[in-house]
Amino acid sequence: MTGVPASAAGGPSAAKGGPVGGVPGAASGAVPGTPSDAVSGTAGEARASVAAVVPGAGVALGPTVVSEVSPDREGGSDTKPSPGKKIAAAAVNQASVWNIANLLTMLRLVLVPGFVALMLADGGHDPAWRSFAWAAFSVAMITDLFDGHLARTYNLVTDFGKIADPIADKAIMGAALVCLSALGDLPWWVTIVILGRELGITLLRFLVIRYGVIPASRGGKLKTLSQGIAVGMYILMLTGWLATARFWVMAVAVVLTVATGLDYVRQAIVLRRQGIAERKAALEEAEA
Repeated sequence: MTGVPASAAGGPSAAKGGPVGGVPGAASGAVPGTPSDAVSGTAGEARASVAAVVPGAGVALGPTVVSEVSPDREGGSDTKPSPGKKIAAAAVNQASVWNIANLLTMLRLVLVPGFVALMLADGGHDPAWRSFAWAAFSVAMITDLFDGHLARTYNLVTDFGKIADPIADKAIMGAALVCLSALGDLPWWVTIVILGRELGITLLRFLVIRYGVIPASRGGKLKTLSQGIAVGMYILMLTGWLATARFWVMAVAVVLTVATGLDYVRQAIVLRRQGIAERKAALEEAEA
């Protein structure tokens, strides 16, 4: 009936756009079981549909009911996720292992046998094959620079990456050093010093992990860079002053390898002493 005041037609709810039928106490929303098109339409159409479905019903139609109809909306319901959704979430978590950082690490691992094949092709002293081997080694070194940065920057750190990354680093460097020494291009003592240091520091990290983590230092990063440059220069069949220059670059790499190795040993000893002292103090405090 036209001209009827809002209060007479159903109280304040009708004045605010409530159901036409004057449902007492009805608020904006939908009834469980109401067709989804009634919810997805305009507010007035949804309320009119509610009034048509439940005429005169004193049902509270609030946001909670809407969330039951469409629990995936923002601010959804308190209902627990179905088993299917849990399985889907688990699949997403497992798929996260295949991120760009881990793919770069796996690429380095795949490059190792290819690099060895290129280094030893045609007797191991063909300049063309050695150039291809240098290209493979360079790609491996470049990916080593980027995968860790990407993992930390974009929160892509995974358990697989923590294990595979150092293995890939030492595999490509170790393969290059062993091949160079086997071919007579690099003295064996250089290979033994570098690989012995890398394996020894890795073992030392595991031994003191219960006391804390030995952080990477700037010296360690310079060591890695100098090793990569020096080994890369030895992979190429250089002559003249470049052959002399690579000797001095390798000398710098060896010095940094030994110096940073000794520094890691010092840090490990200090870390172990601090850990033992803290445990002893904690035990004394607990006994007191």
